[in-house]
Amino acid sequence: MKIAIIGYGKMGKEIEKIAIERNHEVVLKIDENNLSFFTKENLKKADVAIDFSTPETVYNNILNCFAAGVPVVAGTTGWLQNYDNAVAECNKQNLAFFYASNFSLGVNIFFEINKHLAKMMNKYSDYEITIEEAHHIHKIDAPSGTAITLANDIIKNVDRKNSWNKNQPDKKEIQISSIRKGNIPGIHTIIYDSYVDKLEIKHTAKNRKGFALGAILAAEFIQNKTGVFGMSDLLNL
Repeated sequence: MKIAIIGYGKMGKEIEKIAIERNHEVVLKIDENNLSFFTKENLKKADVAIDFSTPETVYNNILNCFAAGVPVVAGTTGWLQNYDNAVAECNKQNLAFFYASNFSLGVNIFFEINKHLAKMMNKYSDYEITIEEAHHIHKIDAPSGTAITLANDIIKNVDRKNSWNKNQPDKKEIQISSIRKGNIPGIHTIIYDSYVDKLEIKHTAKNRKGFALGAILAAEFIQNKTGVFGMSDLLNL
């Protein structure tokens, strides 16, 4: 499989390593220093594009790939106000689009545990629910896309919560606290706190390899497919 990597930072370089290990070829690598190479002609050399760029550029990157007839795996977060438009364009072009806020196998299992726990805790209103997330200093968006996914899954299953807030929440909101420090790959903690005890579930990423492998597996998964997919499709969760 021939891969275009859009966003050739630390994640992009890790994706390249995994791709080569799995006998794929990286035919295009785009970062802020070579944007002139991000053309339809160069994109057409790829079977799939993997985007780990920035919240400000990812949507246009996706549209440019679709215009070149190239399916996209997107792992960039902080742009979901344009997600429905990207899906519509994918369907219009009869291509494949795979988006995940987190490509780690462990995190996606964590998502399922979070949903199940939220259903169990729905009837225990004495427990206040908060989310804490920590990432490296280079991560731009806060809260993380993973934290937002966790919050939205709680909201779907806990009647007393209807939104999330990163500042001072009211009783119907889940507070998400964000830390940007050092080289932390990613830590996410869900906290249920009452006056008698505290319950926590937590996922800690040790490095970027799990995210990179998930992105490559997603690219392999959508090859020769059309439609919109996510990690639940890949992992059959």
